[in-house]
Amino acid sequence: MAASNSIEPRLFLNPIFTTSTTTNSSTSLHIQNFKLKLPHFPTKNPTLVFTLNSSSGSATTNNNNDNTIITPYPDDPDPEPVSAVSSEIRTRDGRDRRKIVKVAWEKLVRWSRTWRSKAKTDILERTNKVVVLGGGSFGTAMAAHVANKKSQLKVYMLMRDPAVCQSINEKHCNCRYFPEQKLPENVIATTDAKTALLGADYCLHAMPVQFSSSFLEGISDYVDPGLPFISLSKGLELNTLRMMSQIIPQALRNPRQPFIALSGPSFALELMNKLPTAMVVASKDRKLANAVQQLLASKHLRISTSSDVTGVEIAGALKNVLAIAAGIVVGMNLGNNSMAALVAQGCSEIRWLATKMGAKPATITGLSGTGDIMLTCFVNLSRNRTVGVRLGSGEKLDDILSSMNQVAEGVSTAGAVIALAQKYNVKMPVLTAVARIIDNELTPKKAVLELMSLPQVI
Repeated sequence: MAASNSIEPRLFLNPIFTTSTTTNSSTSLHIQNFKLKLPHFPTKNPTLVFTLNSSSGSATTNNNNDNTIITPYPDDPDPEPVSAVSSEIRTRDGRDRRKIVKVAWEKLVRWSRTWRSKAKTDILERTNKVVVLGGGSFGTAMAAHVANKKSQLKVYMLMRDPAVCQSINEKHCNCRYFPEQKLPENVIATTDAKTALLGADYCLHAMPVQFSSSFLEGISDYVDPGLPFISLSKGLELNTLRMMSQIIPQALRNPRQPFIALSGPSFALELMNKLPTAMVVASKDRKLANAVQQLLASKHLRISTSSDVTGVEIAGALKNVLAIAAGIVVGMNLGNNSMAALVAQGCSEIRWLATKMGAKPATITGLSGTGDIMLTCFVNLSRNRTVGVRLGSGEKLDDILSSMNQVAEGVSTAGAVIALAQKYNVKMPVLTAVARIIDNELTPKKAVLELMSLPQVI
């Protein structure tokens, strides 16, 4: 007999028992002292002792020697007492639940206040200059974010476009990416590497991955060996399969150059608008990760720390390729079922490769993995998703790229991903299909047919 913790508005007793040992086969079995426990019954002793009498059709309850007659439904002419009890129990349960939620929330708030009171602010206080390499949308958004944290802090942006540089210094806006967004006055743009890097406490690297090596080699003479590099770039170098944690120290000819990877679901426009965002900083140096957390965290930007640099970087690179696949699904009008299946399969493929490379599975299912994948695959602001939508609609890749004013890292990363998959012997059908489409070896329609024809997995 299944037990139930809920109490119905009516008490329904209709037992039918027969026995072969009774002298009269038509006589129902008499059951005495049947104990029923009611967990929320409004008495001190919730155990009721029922004596069932088949001849009278009634049940006698004994609770602390207080006998009460309860006539079984439907003969009971007045079920109100039981309904009133049930109503009282529901009301009491509702109050109890609200009280539990309230107490839990108050504990959370107290915990938060305690941690905030202990939070260190010495990193921001000691920081006088931050340099951002690159004048793209995300580099601009991060420059504005850091500059807003401290008015005395100088945030230099090193860029190559003199027009954008002039726009930032004179009009306090990035005329190319954020013409309507005002930048803090302590954001200063320059095309001179020495001016930007001299005396910097932190460096935010926001250059496209494929151009990072040559760019860094050109400015390496002005980079202090102890300057921490915070990489905002997501992707893999096409020919070498290197991640930014490898590119930066090698290009600067300093294997000990402090490195931090910053990743997570974040669109530049929403950062500029100070909408709530959460990201992850990853470094093998725990103290450095904590310092960057202090530098970047604010009321609208939460920063978590991680030691899994490989997991954070590889997830950030591969999600761009998966976003192209998601866009193709949209462009071909394949529906929501196929979108869910494709993204789930893509997440598995990313996890397979990342863990083979030494990443932690928890990183791939966390903010910098699944969180970033969801944002990039499902939201129209994603550049890589946009490329996929247009490919799925029948446009040529060259036409798509020539019409864009920003870099879609997934296009160049796709080939590198497949090379990594072969190196680590990992099967990645979805991401491989994207690479073949980009290389013009497969049409989106043919890719879908081939993927659906793969052997059924047990």
